[in-house]
Amino acid sequence: MMLTEVLPETLPDAQAVKGFFDSLTWQKVIPPLVLLLVGLVAVRLLLRLFDRALERSRLERAAYAMLRSVMKVLLYFILLLLVAAQLGVDVSSLVAILSVISLALSLAVQGALTNVVGGVTLLTTRPFKAGDFVELGDQSGTVLEVSVTYTKLQTPDNKIVSIPNSTAAAARITNFSAAGTRRVDLTVSASYRSPVESVKAALLRAANSPTSLFTPEPFAGVKEYGDSAITYVLQVWSSASDYWTTYFTVNEAISREFAQDGIEMTYPHLNVHLDSNP
Repeated sequence: MMLTEVLPETLPDAQAVKGFFDSLTWQKVIPPLVLLLVGLVAVRLLLRLFDRALERSRLERAAYAMLRSVMKVLLYFILLLLVAAQLGVDVSSLVAILSVISLALSLAVQGALTNVVGGVTLLTTRPFKAGDFVELGDQSGTVLEVSVTYTKLQTPDNKIVSIPNSTAAAARITNFSAAGTRRVDLTVSASYRSPVESVKAALLRAANSPTSLFTPEPFAGVKEYGDSAITYVLQVWSSASDYWTTYFTVNEAISREFAQDGIEMTYPHLNVHLDSNP
């Protein structure tokens, strides 16, 4: 249904508007004014109750502000309809006009509304919050802000990425900070000539960094036997905020511990033995 098809039928003409105002008397105006004053007080009380409910819900501030604005507009719109009906205005025509205008506006800003819906989804379900390190699809970084339309990430190389909330809400979300701790997994190789227990002991010493956690304890073990070396895995736990610090600190400590114990870090190679006998 087109807007031009509705407006001529629903909008009153100038004569009808003039007749409406001429018919107004104090007896007709006072009840709507009383209703308006009572309604304004009621709206303020309802908004206070709504604010308390939102505070108890622990929603993000962006969602709090948006939901309050929507509730405020809705309450004042209902009050307007009640006062208009009390004055004798045809409310059904007013609702029809506003509905068509709302439909036209929603079609014009469909993309923005999709982002708003995605923002509401993120702010109410709260899969992440500001300060969390997350992966959204193919983007990863620290969440700076979750607004109504965009989610901003700060990447490890200090880039600011703004992702539309419709995309963020539909993407696969991995939150690395939600649990509070993360496991650092490091893989290294050592020569077959180095005893397995010696290599594991060196790895566990390397795991003893200032930011490492020992509940659960670090683990070192053989991952696989390769053609040229044995592959080991070292698992160390740290707080989510200290993940990269622990990663680099332990990684560098492994090299020092291996050098101290004479453990060789091998690389892919091929030994060729020549038989001198004819």
